[in-house]
Amino acid sequence: MQVYEELVARGLIAQVTDEKEIRELVNNGKATFYIGFDPTADSLHVGHCMALCLMKRLQMAGNKPIALIGGGTGMIGDPSGRSDMRQMMTVETIQHNCDCFKKQMSRFIDFSDGKALMVNNADWLMNLNYIDVLRDIGPHFSVNRMLTAECYKQRMERGLSFLEFNYMIMQSYDFLRLFEDYGCNMQFGGDDQWSNMLGGTELIRRKLGKDAYAMTITLLLNSEGKKMGKTAKGAVWLDPEKTSPYEFYQYWRNVGDADVLKCLRMLTFLPLEQIDEMEKWEGAELNKAKEILAYEITSLVHSPEEAKAAQDTARALFSAGGAAEMPTAELTADDLTDGAIDILSILQKSGLCPSRSEARRAVEQGGVEAGGEKVTSFAASFTADALSGDGIVVKRGKKNFRKVVLK
Repeated sequence: MQVYEELVARGLIAQVTDEKEIRELVNNGKATFYIGFDPTADSLHVGHCMALCLMKRLQMAGNKPIALIGGGTGMIGDPSGRSDMRQMMTVETIQHNCDCFKKQMSRFIDFSDGKALMVNNADWLMNLNYIDVLRDIGPHFSVNRMLTAECYKQRMERGLSFLEFNYMIMQSYDFLRLFEDYGCNMQFGGDDQWSNMLGGTELIRRKLGKDAYAMTITLLLNSEGKKMGKTAKGAVWLDPEKTSPYEFYQYWRNVGDADVLKCLRMLTFLPLEQIDEMEKWEGAELNKAKEILAYEITSLVHSPEEAKAAQDTARALFSAGGAAEMPTAELTADDLTDGAIDILSILQKSGLCPSRSEARRAVEQGGVEAGGEKVTSFAASFTADALSGDGIVVKRGKKNFRKVVLK
């Protein structure tokens, strides 16, 4: 199976502009393609995994990826899929976030010897002259057509600022510059980006003529990626300082039964034949499929060693009640009162609960264990001696654990 056909079989492609030409480019390693990443945080999260895996697949087939960092568009913010205006960031914050991305991306993409590029659109957007943009780019966009774009519909009722209205023009201009400067002939993006991406393709064809070669592909990235990136506690980050490899592993280990095979197809490099065999799995076998998913993605994002350690920890935790490598919350003597600390404080300080009120509800609902025993009283407390040495394992619900130790 060639690479384009595999992308389709894995459920990655939602719609394309010219399937015949795109298949020819991709399958013959002739695509120079870009995917954009907005630097809204100093780490990528699980919602980016699909794009990163896609870039890796295409690069393995001889195509050239361009990771476009939105240092310029990040000064405005993308209104797509949002009901309110995104808070604007300073130039310094955006640059810091951009600097954090390449290390994480390098786990997926080979940037050596020009095999891939990382480009920041601030390099051209920050120096644009407003009158030049109006004269050179403005005539190629219809305001009536722009207002029908899906990416603006949610904002029209609550108010769409002129600042955000320009986002489509800026993203379209990105494709034009990448086409002219780097020979980029293809763009990928989430399904909510379709209007913006078509704008880029049309801009190239209108400005440079119909012979200008620019293709557009969209994939089902946004809806799946956002769902993957949301948990009860917020985003699951690729930065191990924000989300430990164990927590990252557990996130994927606990995906829903209905999602596990879909995630295996989209986010791992296991042969499709092997994944298709898992369609027959049920019960305990389905849990095995989740283990495989968690191991494969953790290996990609962190390393095989970290994935194995997380897997061993998870197995030991569920089989024996504890493990040395699970996430640890360290307390100090200042956290204790009269040589002890109550369970509500432990839950909050360990990060298992964001507040004492939520910790209280967790205890009331019978979802808290400490040291292998269910906690039934808010007054339960633990002394310095109990927390010293190996500490105690505190569990909230079936999936959230911390080893709590006194430093």
